[in-house]
Amino acid sequence: MKNQLPSQKVGNRSGIASKNRSSVTQKPARRDRDFHDTLGSRVRTLLVYAPRIIKLTLFVVGTIMVFLGYRAAASASFFQIRTVETRGLKRASATAIETAVRQDVKETGVWRADLSQISNHLEQLPWIRTAVVTRVLPDGIRVRVVEREPRLVVRSSAGRFIWVDDDAVFLEDMKPTDPVPTFFLRGWNEDQSATARQENGERVTKFLELERDWNGKGLSERVSEVNLLDLRDVRAQLAGDDSQIELRLGAENQGQRLPKALDVLDRQRQTPRGAFISYIDVSQGKRAIVGLNTGGRTFADADSGNSVSDIAPPSTSATKEKDAKARAQAKKNEQKRT
Repeated sequence: MKNQLPSQKVGNRSGIASKNRSSVTQKPARRDRDFHDTLGSRVRTLLVYAPRIIKLTLFVVGTIMVFLGYRAAASASFFQIRTVETRGLKRASATAIETAVRQDVKETGVWRADLSQISNHLEQLPWIRTAVVTRVLPDGIRVRVVEREPRLVVRSSAGRFIWVDDDAVFLEDMKPTDPVPTFFLRGWNEDQSATARQENGERVTKFLELERDWNGKGLSERVSEVNLLDLRDVRAQLAGDDSQIELRLGAENQGQRLPKALDVLDRQRQTPRGAFISYIDVSQGKRAIVGLNTGGRTFADADSGNSVSDIAPPSTSATKEKDAKARAQAKKNEQKRT
């Protein structure tokens, strides 16, 4: 028994040691396998994304080449402007349009031309409301124009008669061959400010409203011009034999007040003071004030609707003095006869 015990203990130690040695030698093997597995996974992942990376690289390179080719092509003489085509012109100047287009395209060529900028420049020219600009490659520009329409004639402070459109834009001076409008607009703000443009736009709107209303009533031919300097004090100057008479229509209801003022005028024309009428004021809307001008002085009187026989002609100080002298002379003559 004593001889067997030591052998068993030695055997056990060797078994444990061999197990320990085997376990120590296996650990590096697992790390190697993990490393190889990770490397293989990364390679496989790279191979999956490689086509996409190649495509992206080719796209970037292609884009750069196209851009460089565009710059070269655009600057070439092949795209320098040679023709300007215009459409829709009646009054606008084709020469002015072509000059403006060539000026804008001279440096850039047709290929790189800024079409929006060209359009904006063209819309600053007379008569052009809108301009649609397109390229006609390799060397042409096409301009399609919508022109402004003349709607009324403004009488300026200098006495010029100028056509104006709906947007209150001056177009050109009225020509002898142009159709004569029924009546003109007076009282235009000739400043170049934004406020003036807004005010003139309101004047155009009011004028067109009056024109439609008075045309519908058949009264436009009796008016020579409308003064819209103050939209709260609209005034109409009459035409023909009544050209010296002004009708004061106020701030509203001018469509109704014009016929009323003309009715008062027609009645007063039949009276002895008819030849002295200077203005008729119906701006209050309730009654008409008749202004009379005699001997360099102006008188105002309310129209009461009286008949001709009820209305006496106006008197002046000179008339009164003359009448007094006449009565005195008549009295002297009567005394001599007696």
